[in-house]
Amino acid sequence: MDIFRVCNGLKQIVDKYVKDARALIATQEQSEMVTALNLIDAALALSPRYEAALELKARTLLYLRRFKEVANMLQEYIPSYKMVSEELTTSSDNSSLQISRERVKLLSDNSSSTDSSDRESSFKCFSVSDLKKKVLAGLCKQCDKEGQWRYLVLGEACCYLGLMEDAMVLLQTGKRLSSAAFRRESICWSEDSFTLSDAALSNDMNNTTPPPSEAERVSQLLTHIKLLLRRRAAALAALNAGLYSEAIRHFSKIVDNRRGTPQGFLAECYVHRAAAYRAAGRIAESIADCNRTLALDPTCLPALSTRASLLETIRCLPDCLHDLEHLKLLYDSILRDRKLPGPSWKRQHIRYRDVPSSLRELACKIQALRERIKSGEIGNVDYYALIGLRRGCSRSELERAHLLLCLRHRPDKATLFIDRCEFVDDRDLDSVKDQARMSALMLYRLLQKGYTNVMNIIMDEEAAEKQRQKAAAAVALQAAAAATTAAIQVPTLETKVEEKLEPIVRIQDKCPVQSTDYAISCITLREKNSAMATTTATAASVFQGVFCRDIAVVGNLLSQVNFTRQIPVNYEALSC
Repeated sequence: MDIFRVCNGLKQIVDKYVKDARALIATQEQSEMVTALNLIDAALALSPRYEAALELKARTLLYLRRFKEVANMLQEYIPSYKMVSEELTTSSDNSSLQISRERVKLLSDNSSSTDSSDRESSFKCFSVSDLKKKVLAGLCKQCDKEGQWRYLVLGEACCYLGLMEDAMVLLQTGKRLSSAAFRRESICWSEDSFTLSDAALSNDMNNTTPPPSEAERVSQLLTHIKLLLRRRAAALAALNAGLYSEAIRHFSKIVDNRRGTPQGFLAECYVHRAAAYRAAGRIAESIADCNRTLALDPTCLPALSTRASLLETIRCLPDCLHDLEHLKLLYDSILRDRKLPGPSWKRQHIRYRDVPSSLRELACKIQALRERIKSGEIGNVDYYALIGLRRGCSRSELERAHLLLCLRHRPDKATLFIDRCEFVDDRDLDSVKDQARMSALMLYRLLQKGYTNVMNIIMDEEAAEKQRQKAAAAVALQAAAAATTAAIQVPTLETKVEEKLEPIVRIQDKCPVQSTDYAISCITLREKNSAMATTTATAASVFQGVFCRDIAVVGNLLSQVNFTRQIPVNYEALSC
């Protein structure tokens, strides 16, 4: 009797705590809700399995945006939590022990009390995992109204935590349970129960829009989740098929969405888009996406690994070594704590059993990188690959690529992506902004250094090209001057030879016999001079057109000043 009175008294106290908490929650004020949460904790301390108190606490935490606490409170209902726990169990335990846990005999092995047929049936085994799945499936089919709130509240919390697949399964299950419970209750209702309520009539009279119900909110949230999952599936399919520009376009639709995207899901999309940028050869954009991912999730192992490999590709070895050492610290913490970073329900990109082998490979890579740095292999950064240009590019190509990169990766625009992100906890906002600014500033300085280096190379090549052009022009000018001088001297030489030959011809006419030998020698000399003139004229044939043009200009100038006197010209020298 005394025990009954004590239990009844405890129940009254718990009910009072819950009633007072409901009244405080109805005010929808932050401080009052925190006080209500303390009252609910006091009620749960007296009755840990009180369903009304559990539901009220979960909904209060959801309203206060403390999604991690909701997930920790109801983590057994998260579909992926079971797979994560099984993975950790498999990696930490021996395979034989795991098989012995999974396979259980229904009856004891007692051959003396059973015959052969009964012995065969007693050795049949079943899987504990399969049994758990069947039990959970049976619980989901039961339309118990008391447990449906778990799926709806936990589904909303998982959505904001970035667990989109889990959120979709939970919300669909909760929606199905709610519909089944409503149908079951509507059978017992009378026709008078379906009349409009006074609240609905008052809303119609005041022409005010009532707040959306829980079913409407769940339907809108499910639509948004399905849209994000479809876009991510299309982007991953394009990435696996080698259509990198198409994958980048789909991922950009997710990260540039007007409606806010959860922090965890956004970080995952940035990692995949960084992989697409890397495959497309756009290293600067890939590094920028890795920076955004690490600002949202500093323990993201794929982002650190991708950025380290990108820095090694462009031979930026000190920064690559820094990322690899950070990655090694994370692997060491995983082995020390015997669990992956983050909460147990968080979806990871690696498996626990792969960590030791990855750690050994990472240690070897760090050692080799230190040897390269010690040997002086620094400062030889491939800025062409960083900017995305070919070697031997022009000045205009460099300026255009540099302008586009600066517009995209300016440090003052480094935090704009935060406006499209829904954070799990607003207290992390300042640290995310600081990390994003610092990493964006480092990338911007690297781009500026690359622009200066490549521009100096282009300016040196342009100066060398101008020097070669000047040398070639000087050589061509000298050859032109020499050819022009030779072309002017040829007619003068022929004129002098003919002047010397005229008296000889006159003497030959008067005294043909005595001067025959002398005339023959003069004619021979004249033929030699003619051959010499022909050779010189042939060598200067390139410049005859220039000479004729100059003569035409001279004639034009003489005609303008009314010069009418005749000028004797040797036409043999003017033949073109």
